[in-house]
Amino acid sequence: MERFVSTAPGRVNLLGEHVDYNQGIVLPAAVNRYVKIHARRLNEPRAILQAMDFSQQVEFSLSLEALEAREDLYGNPLPSWALYPAGVAWELLKAGYPVAGIDATYTSDVPVGAGLSSSAAVEVAFATLWKAIGMWAIRSMDLARLCQRAENDYVGVNCGLMDQFASVHGIAGHALCFDVRDLTYEAVPLPADVMLVIADSGVRRSLATSAYNERRAACEEAVERLKPHLPGIQALRDVSMGDFMRLAHLLPEMVRRRAQHVVEEIARVEAAVKALKQGDVALVGKYMQEGHRSLRDLYEVSTPELDFLVEVALNQPGCWGARLTGAGFGGCTVNLVQREWVESFVHNLKEAYQHETGRVAEVYVCQASDGASAYRIE
Repeated sequence: MERFVSTAPGRVNLLGEHVDYNQGIVLPAAVNRYVKIHARRLNEPRAILQAMDFSQQVEFSLSLEALEAREDLYGNPLPSWALYPAGVAWELLKAGYPVAGIDATYTSDVPVGAGLSSSAAVEVAFATLWKAIGMWAIRSMDLARLCQRAENDYVGVNCGLMDQFASVHGIAGHALCFDVRDLTYEAVPLPADVMLVIADSGVRRSLATSAYNERRAACEEAVERLKPHLPGIQALRDVSMGDFMRLAHLLPEMVRRRAQHVVEEIARVEAAVKALKQGDVALVGKYMQEGHRSLRDLYEVSTPELDFLVEVALNQPGCWGARLTGAGFGGCTVNLVQREWVESFVHNLKEAYQHETGRVAEVYVCQASDGASAYRIE
């Protein structure tokens, strides 16, 4: 019986927070933390999945009707962790791809709920597995979009495309400058002697959904109020810094602050890409610090724990830049740290955080990695 291995990485976003739904540009990197699947092909259309990290197993039919019901073979509701691979199978079948039966075991060292896109890594790993088994010709961007639809329409999480895009397209040693409007991207080299150190605050985003929706609505309101003065704009992506400064007085205070973050953050991504191409990591770090202050003061999505992690990080030798990463309201910070200083940086950060908060911060030392892959085992 044919056997396969599939892996897909998590991702961290270096700059470009809360600009994806404003049709802007983002700067993620896939990181060397992975979902890994070992699978055996079955002759019948069903999936047997063992999630080793949860010590749970589920079996479900790979028919559209059964997947629509979100139930296992015995009529029980699918556990939440199984919705991600089931949703991928559902989207693949709707798109006309034959989805093979599998007996699969998978595990992950992408931390759940920390803002490193563990769910996208699961989706991409299973989509890449089924692609390898079926030997389909499907464009990488189409595969990423299919995984996004699985999370939007099947799981019910209204995420953008950045997470799945980065997991599919990652390039070792590079960040990816991704234009979410036209779906073009460019690989941007990261300094070989600088590590991506990710610190998990341990705070989970309990208020994120309503607050996220409020901020998204504020951005949409800003566009509607600016349209009479800037005909043709579709999103805050289309508002230049100059136009925003000229017209900001027309916006209510709260809407102005939200929009200001987005307009300035898009400009920061553009500037950081240029700095990375020139090897100026100090300037990239400066933009990260500005981005964190903006997320804290203008977009108001930081927390005291995240602010403390950033403050401590920036006082450590070898740290070029630090900021919260992901939607905020908890989760992680991302830090650019010179390789030779990483060990002391991690020790000092964890010690200071525990002393201040009583919490233990999990810290992950990462590098930018290649995207998802799958292969057959002979």
